[in-house]
Amino acid sequence: MSRADNSPTGDVVGPRVGTTETAASANRSEPSSGSQAPVKRRRSQTRQRLLDAAFDAFAEDGLGRCTVEQICERAGFTRGAFYSNFTSLEELFLAMWEQRSAAMLERVTAVLDTDLVVRDPRQVVEHVLDAVPVDDKWFRITSEFTAHALRNPPLRRVMVAREEAISAALTPVLTRLLKRAGRQVPDPAALSRALIAVHDGTMAQCLLEPDSPALREYRLDLFLRVLDSYTTPLDPQ
Repeated sequence: MSRADNSPTGDVVGPRVGTTETAASANRSEPSSGSQAPVKRRRSQTRQRLLDAAFDAFAEDGLGRCTVEQICERAGFTRGAFYSNFTSLEELFLAMWEQRSAAMLERVTAVLDTDLVVRDPRQVVEHVLDAVPVDDKWFRITSEFTAHALRNPPLRRVMVAREEAISAALTPVLTRLLKRAGRQVPDPAALSRALIAVHDGTMAQCLLEPDSPALREYRLDLFLRVLDSYTTPLDPQ
């Protein structure tokens, strides 16, 4: 990642010691209780605009070429607004990742609140894939950030921990959906890792050949083969 933003490589969550923005933020007084709600709302809106601007900038220009200034210009804010929300571009990306993961999990779990009848594993796969669409921009962003993290051990550990947390939240949902389809999961962690490997491994192929229905059917078939290998029929009651 470019160091044009002056962000310390690997310092994902620590303060930006010695910067004007950090010193200024440390001296800001807390708003009165009567103004807390509007301040929080404005802060949330500012944070979201920065995330949206960064998403477009990362996808179009690449993480390594983006600077804090470019993102602020897109969002219509100053550097001070950026550093009152994020300590670095790395931290901004992780917040973006967490937000998108939460939205994905919400879409997947939504079916559990319905009376949808899941007749077979294929329906489970189709439902999950609908909730996790093939996203060209997001693939470009995450691929580049993963490569960056591989060169940065502290950041790599943060990414592994985040992925494990997402997997831990998603696995019980998959288990419940498969139970509706008449399947049980002896080793949920192993199933989760296998599904992630298939998802990540076939994503690039789908993006390189977006008009190939055969490729998407092949992808679906791979998911079904994984489910067949890592699940067993429910024991009859």
